[in-house]
Amino acid sequence: MKITLRFFASVREVVGTGSEVLTLPAAVLTVGDVRQFLRDRGDPWALALNEGRALRMALNQEMVAADTAITDGCELAFFPPVTGG
Repeated sequence: MKITLRFFASVREVVGTGSEVLTLPAAVLTVGDVRQFLRDRGDPWALALNEGRALRMALNQEMVAADTAITDGCELAFFPPVTGG
């Protein structure tokens, strides 16, 4: 399965890229699986996508939970929670 990844704000700064097209192994089926797959790359991915770090995830520009299934050709974005005033 091939997906497009997008990284925003501090996540982009840590991993050093704003986007990537990635072919995933067959065992990677959910948004959470993608996050773990990227963390398994080691630093800086493990630091940026750490399990304890508060991150938002959007699949095809809709906010989703980690157990949401991914599909071939989808776009998955990672970004920190946004606050405003």
